[in-house]
Amino acid sequence: MSKRDFAFGRMNYILLAIGMAVIVLGFILMSGSGSSETAFNPDIFSVRRIKVAPAVCFLGFIFMVYGIMHKPKNTKE
Repeated sequence: MSKRDFAFGRMNYILLAIGMAVIVLGFILMSGSGSSETAFNPDIFSVRRIKVAPAVCFLGFIFMVYGIMHKPKNTKE
């Protein structure tokens, strides 16, 4: 009973951290200056903001689901 039984293994937490970092990267890619009432900024419709950043966030969420569903290997019983 010296070892605690956690719901996730070490690898699960690593995968979850990587997934979270990918999601944060996606949100950083979405950021930037916006348009105002007086000036229009066409950069709000760039490919990076409209297509790449949401795809990166989606992949991060998929990676997080994989990190949750990943079954750790039991080497010691």
